[in-house]
Amino acid sequence: MTEHDRRAYDPDLDVSDSAACFLRSGGAATWTADRSHSRELQPLPWIQVAEPGVPYFVTETGAPWTPVGQNDAISWDEFAGLFRRRDLPGVEAHLRYLAEHGVTCLRLMLEYAQVRHRYIERPVGQFAPAMVRLWDDLFALCEKVGLRILLTPFDTFWMWLHWRHHPYNQRNGGPLAHPSRFLLDEAVRAAIKNRLGFAVERWGGSGVLFGWDLWNEIHPAHAEEGADGFAPFIADLSQHVRALETKLYGRSHPQTVSLFGPELLWRPHLPMAEPIFRHPNLDFASIHIYASGTIDDPRNTVDPAIAMGRIVRESLAEIHDGRPFLDTEHGPIHSFKDRHVTLPEPFDDEYFRHLQWAHLASGGAGGGMRWPNRHPHRLTPGMRAAQRSLAGFLPLVNWSCFRRRNLSQEVRTEQSGVAVFACGDTDQAVVWCLRTDALAANGQVRGDVSPLATRLSLPGLQAGRYSVTAWTTEAGLVCGTDHVTADGSVLTEVAVPPFVTDVALAVRRV
Repeated sequence: MTEHDRRAYDPDLDVSDSAACFLRSGGAATWTADRSHSRELQPLPWIQVAEPGVPYFVTETGAPWTPVGQNDAISWDEFAGLFRRRDLPGVEAHLRYLAEHGVTCLRLMLEYAQVRHRYIERPVGQFAPAMVRLWDDLFALCEKVGLRILLTPFDTFWMWLHWRHHPYNQRNGGPLAHPSRFLLDEAVRAAIKNRLGFAVERWGGSGVLFGWDLWNEIHPAHAEEGADGFAPFIADLSQHVRALETKLYGRSHPQTVSLFGPELLWRPHLPMAEPIFRHPNLDFASIHIYASGTIDDPRNTVDPAIAMGRIVRESLAEIHDGRPFLDTEHGPIHSFKDRHVTLPEPFDDEYFRHLQWAHLASGGAGGGMRWPNRHPHRLTPGMRAAQRSLAGFLPLVNWSCFRRRNLSQEVRTEQSGVAVFACGDTDQAVVWCLRTDALAANGQVRGDVSPLATRLSLPGLQAGRYSVTAWTTEAGLVCGTDHVTADGSVLTEVAVPPFVTDVALAVRRV
């Protein structure tokens, strides 16, 4: 074995040779996280945007792929067994459980700075062997199970709060005196690009990597309270990553940059929408949807869904080239972080389910990605069931050619007391109907009321015959099928089968 090979497979050795964790053969990666059980794995196909103007994702073989998942952290209890290989079988069992419940994607931060022993660099520029091995193992396990990762290089929230401990702090040998210049300082920019380059060379050859969130919650506070530097900062990181991936692998993974969504309302005088929704170097758009008073601090399970639908519609209107849009963080952040309240599980399960269907039916890719905001930080079994239900619905739509536009305000209904979330093109539509007239005292939609039936008028369908499949979102089952004929007029009438709380429809040209 050559020195290069020995360094590649021994995680306890120096990891400064960042390209040395896998062998490349024709662009495919052969992962060997544990030499005692090494074997070649069938590499996962890479994910890409479907095609220009189709705002969804496909594999490189053309199969539809939808991000269904949530935010996780390498120090939370379900992944804690990765560190120093304390319980790899337990982590693998958890990943299999996720896959069995329809989860396809985890959003993870390369380091999680809430604790001090999960910095991937310490000091700056020196990559910690235990952390590199952790990520080697996680990529290998995800390859084995079939899950993908949306990776972001920094946990900017805890980095800011715990700046005194961070390796990038000048007091700790880093390049930066204060995180208020993170987007502006040239020395720290070089360090960021070095970190991204390390990750590209080490893990970028794998289809496990869905894409890059190049910067988590880019914020004016990182640029001395300005936003003029957002676009050049994004361009620099994006071009660096894409050029290196293209050089090494002949292609690149999708890229985005996330924003704490309320900032668009709180600071309308700053030019943030352009780089977030329309930056020419990015492949898909992403914000974190924490609507004040509804999503961030829910008092019922209906108003947050309506807020989610509204924000998705507004976000799609900001996108001019048909790129995908997805929420990559949502949840009861104000309730949990500021009011120290963990929502009752039945309420939270319904709140979670409503938010993901509002996101999908309004035109988002997938159901959005919850930040757990529970104690402990994990999704409940009811939320996993909701993810499995959403995943079961997905094959009813041909996402690889769905050129949807938001239709929530254009769809007409003959029945009051129903909120309609919809998107569609000339051949397909996705609709979700939610009862608004049956809230119980605890804020949930009552399940003991009489079923409601209604008819919808869908715009935009071309002349032809369409199948209509109704889906009960709680049980995750088909609850009705029908066919309608569109005559090419402005509206097509669709009957919604009687439902008690909510129902989703997949309308597809036969």
